[in-house]
Amino acid sequence: MQVLRIDDIDGTEVAPGIVRRGLPVTGAARGWVYDFAPGTEWPEVDVHETEERYYVVSGEFVDRGHRLGPGSYVVFAPGSSHQPRTETGARMIGITLTVREPASK
Repeated sequence: MQVLRIDDIDGTEVAPGIVRRGLPVTGAARGWVYDFAPGTEWPEVDVHETEERYYVVSGEFVDRGHRLGPGSYVVFAPGSSHQPRTETGARMIGITLTVREPASK
């Protein structure tokens, strides 16, 4: 078991006003936290090769026509796309599930 405090993780600005904090990676998934400043938008359409999920911790995102506030949980199927933005500023926790190769027989 790993226990950590999100705000103790060093962040990297991945686009103006958007900071990413990487969470521990396993063989099945990788996680991250994104903090969006007010008035920011993901810089390009994000296309998912594998399943992705995110949980809105604070603030409000607008994504694919939906207003997503604290407590919203979003699931994207492989091959789907989106481009989140926020007017208020917001934080999300996301998980990308990795594709596992089937065991050889």
